[in-house]
Amino acid sequence: MYRPCFTTLTYDTLRFGEFEDFPETSEPVWILGKQFNALTEKEDILSDITSRLWFTYRKNFQPIGGTGPTSDNGWGCMLRCGQMILAEALIRRHLTRDWRWLRGERQKEGYISILHAFIDKKDSYYSIHQIAQMGVGEGKSIGQWYGPNTVAQVLKKLAVFDTWSRLAVHVAMDNTVVIEEISELVNGCLEGACALVEEDPVLWKPLVLLIPLRLGLSDINEAYIETLKQCFMMPQSLGVIGGKPNSAHYFIGFVGQELIYLDPHTTQSAVEPCENGQVQDDSYHCQHPPCRMHICELDPSIAAGFFCLTEDDFDDWCVHVRKVSLHLVAVSQTHCVDYFREHTPYRHFSLAAVKL
Repeated sequence: MYRPCFTTLTYDTLRFGEFEDFPETSEPVWILGKQFNALTEKEDILSDITSRLWFTYRKNFQPIGGTGPTSDNGWGCMLRCGQMILAEALIRRHLTRDWRWLRGERQKEGYISILHAFIDKKDSYYSIHQIAQMGVGEGKSIGQWYGPNTVAQVLKKLAVFDTWSRLAVHVAMDNTVVIEEISELVNGCLEGACALVEEDPVLWKPLVLLIPLRLGLSDINEAYIETLKQCFMMPQSLGVIGGKPNSAHYFIGFVGQELIYLDPHTTQSAVEPCENGQVQDDSYHCQHPPCRMHICELDPSIAAGFFCLTEDDFDDWCVHVRKVSLHLVAVSQTHCVDYFREHTPYRHFSLAAVKL
């Protein structure tokens, strides 16, 4: 059972860095590839967390499929986490990692377009409607709870239709990232999307890399804890989706042995865009102190996400992966790893079991 993390503090109080129960520690705080000091940068930490798009349960939206549910309360938490990790990729794609949301500030066009991609309407690229209906093809009926791998597969399929962002979404199965597959995806057609868009002369499409992982049997293996932390320290980090059994969270960082996360388990009313396209967006940003949980409480089934805007970003990601100390993910040039070892000189990536 999840524990709600709302407090009675007002936004004006939080704006001045009054974190409730946030540790006064000299240990670094890592949020999606950025390091902060908890003693001197509390406002910056809160601003960064508040700027992430926060998707929660909603009610009173259009019936899914025309006759289906009008709320995802009780079943949509992993779908909302999937929205959050992909929304972070769109922010990197269109607004950059350093973009900050300010309450009441006039909304930029790119930001509005990102919000519209997730509004709870049937024609939005990544709406709860689209995710739930696309999940039927993955064997999930509408209203059924998803696991991290299922939502990753659904997002991969939906991204094909997003002709604005032109993302290349890859789900690395069997703990293996194959360079050849990535190259074909980012330099060629988006797995069937060629018929949807005109030929694109750009040689690299922004890459969203989603890696489903199993970090233990029923509980997380402590041997993987430091490796998991490394995921949040990489500049390409989009965070991790996972949580506790049947209770999903979007993990965006850590401090010490505690994970920092956004919790979708709050039911809010669906939002309708204004006639001018603007969106009442306060409810899409978490304006209370960050939720935390001990890393050992994490369910071992997760999916880690990374964003590479350029080929150099991907090369840098490979270098980071190679440096990590535990074997979780293998990175190879082709599927035929043994042949490649014998016939091709090593490049900057490792073919041994390279870790995340």
